[in-house]
Amino acid sequence: MADTAKLARITIRVIVIALLGYAAALVLAWRFQERVAFPAPTGPLPDPSEYGMADGRVVTVETADRVEVRGWFLPPSGPTSGDGAPGLIWFHGNLETVGSIASVLKDFRPPGIAVLALDYRGYGQSAGVPTEEGVYLDAEAAWSWLVQQPEIDSTRIAVYGRSIGSAVALYLATERPVRAVILESPFSSGRAIAKEHYALVPEDLVDLSLDNLDRAGRLSVPLLVIHGTDDRIAPFAMGRAVADTGRAEQFLVLEGTGHTSTYEMGGARYRDAVHAFLARHLDAADFPPH
Repeated sequence: MADTAKLARITIRVIVIALLGYAAALVLAWRFQERVAFPAPTGPLPDPSEYGMADGRVVTVETADRVEVRGWFLPPSGPTSGDGAPGLIWFHGNLETVGSIASVLKDFRPPGIAVLALDYRGYGQSAGVPTEEGVYLDAEAAWSWLVQQPEIDSTRIAVYGRSIGSAVALYLATERPVRAVILESPFSSGRAIAKEHYALVPEDLVDLSLDNLDRAGRLSVPLLVIHGTDDRIAPFAMGRAVADTGRAEQFLVLEGTGHTSTYEMGGARYRDAVHAFLARHLDAADFPPH
């Protein structure tokens, strides 16, 4: 009997310790969820000329809450009409910075269309600490800065968002009069992605919205969605759901492609789909056919 009672006490202690550990883990998950969602990698911001884009320049944009975010402005190639050229605001992925995707921006840069790519607050060389509301302020600042440029036609602006950038792009597309939206590897929502990767964390503890399905459902402009079938971060089914909800004009499927290999695996097919989509909906007059 003594041994049985001792075993019972030990079992109870183990259970209590496990429950306390689980509770502590939940507290930490709730407390630091924005840090997990926005890891904020830092790194150098090279000059575009280092990548063969002598016409580009490094820019600093101040947000409504007075945070300075930095990135690249690549002006439209070729002449523009009296009304200016169209523009594209590029929102990169979570573990990316403008510097880390410099070669991608060069290779995927659409001709005849200006590109503005800024690092979110806390990323790259941008100031501040990233939060969901904060990156939305970064998006609004990007919009305000771009439409004020004299060479830009403010009525012909599109947005591109990859991974976490899909939430930022969709936010801006539902808040400002964008002409078209491109999403690459989007997820359904903050809660859905948390459930996918942190199944033991109750959904009610996830404060992050990042609700791509809701915002996609409110889109009234053309949508292109690109997704890899082997995506283990934002599962392919999520991209399909966003495309269906947003009534996507095109859903480009990259067979056998994971979350971080879309640029490489998609290659010319990816680039041409993006360029053609932008040409159709931004009326880029000097856009060369492929």
